[in-house]
Amino acid sequence: MYNSGQKLDWQAVAPPPDTKPPAPLTMRAQSLPPRSYFPEHAHDWGQLVYAISGVLTVTIVGRSFVISPEQAVWLPSGIIHRVGSLLGAEFRSLWIASEAGVGFPREPTVHAVGPLLKALIAETVDLRSNENDRGYAGRVTDLILDQLRRAAPIPAALQWPQGEVLAGLCAALYADPADARSAEEWARELGMSSRTLTRRFEAEIGMSLRSWRRRMRLFKAVELLGGGMDVTSVALELGYGSPSAFIYAFRTEMGMPPQAYMNRAS
Repeated sequence: MYNSGQKLDWQAVAPPPDTKPPAPLTMRAQSLPPRSYFPEHAHDWGQLVYAISGVLTVTIVGRSFVISPEQAVWLPSGIIHRVGSLLGAEFRSLWIASEAGVGFPREPTVHAVGPLLKALIAETVDLRSNENDRGYAGRVTDLILDQLRRAAPIPAALQWPQGEVLAGLCAALYADPADARSAEEWARELGMSSRTLTRRFEAEIGMSLRSWRRRMRLFKAVELLGGGMDVTSVALELGYGSPSAFIYAFRTEMGMPPQAYMNRAS
């Protein structure tokens, strides 16, 4: 996603200068502008990558995926990674000391983030300005660690290609999900045959461009609905012919209509 051919499009962001190793937990809060990223790095402790709003792209060796505010990525210590945002995000990251992460997954894992964990993460940010109440801060920390140990891995992240050409294609579709160009049209745009595009996309992502686009639109729908956009506006933003067509597609994939999904998430 951040290959040399895209350096003019993406801007590296420096981490906050006052960060210290977690003891046992440290919260980092930072706004990521559109097309910005933290360069490749690793930590001597675990990290929970999360955004309270906007969408993050997380890249580790051999994998790239996008997460919404309903998801977070657990990264064990020593994992080389980079994190960025195509459209901008309110980045929240939990650094967790190795001794406090006993029982956590040993591999990078995507977790669902429910209302309680969201609230606890928000509370942790507020606690940084009130260090006098250490007893309360400790109880919040213990609750967060318990929530993370109980969190079940999910396959809900949106897969993202690592190659420059396909990453550019996916970024264009994500920025304009109503773009209706076919695989053949995109292949001509990218200077390759449709067969080559299909083969490369399935090799990198594990699904067809059509399937990925359908999944991307639903992923984007959750992001827009979570930001307060109404169902009709979301349907138009995503390129559906009518709100009813969007509701049908959402219910078919998610098992419930959009409003019910958002009510449950709330």
